[in-house]
Amino acid sequence: MLKIRRYFVTGLLLVLPIFISFYVLFVVFRFVDGIFGGLINSYLKANFGFFIPGIGFILGGAIVLFSGFLATHFLGKKVLPALEQWFLKLPGIRQIYPAAKQIIGFLFSKDKAAFKQVVLVEYPSKGIWSIGFLTNEAFDEAGEKIARDLVHVFIPSTPGPWSGFLILVPRKDIKLLDMSVEGAIKLIISGGILKP
Repeated sequence: MLKIRRYFVTGLLLVLPIFISFYVLFVVFRFVDGIFGGLINSYLKANFGFFIPGIGFILGGAIVLFSGFLATHFLGKKVLPALEQWFLKLPGIRQIYPAAKQIIGFLFSKDKAAFKQVVLVEYPSKGIWSIGFLTNEAFDEAGEKIARDLVHVFIPSTPGPWSGFLILVPRKDIKLLDMSVEGAIKLIISGGILKP
């Protein structure tokens, strides 16, 4: 009975990450295909009685490629900054777009140095420790208001380390860990099951 249980757990550990990976790809595919292919497939189905699965995904990829091509050539270098300035004047967009652009830029950059160091901080209360990432020096006004040397620490949530809390902590209250950012993320995603 113990062997069967061990085989099942081993199989689960092998199959589940593969299944989750394919499921996430499937959800992304359906989402992108729905955005770009919805109108085209509605037209095809209404007029010709068929639709083409994946047409929206292909169209979305073509739009992204064409945008990248334009952005890297002379015309794009002249037109895109002007277009971006106009875009930033639209109500509601100017509040969201700059932050979204920074986040996307960070996610796709080769330099992941935004998480400078893995740290321990007493959070959310005294005696309870959380793993976090030292991200930056605190902005001047915050440090001046409470007369302390503050740093930004991002406390990620489990299992999705892309969301969490930004806290400002006195520099003297953080404990630096000798752990890689990748190791800390693995620890967080697994809920502490996997060691870094």
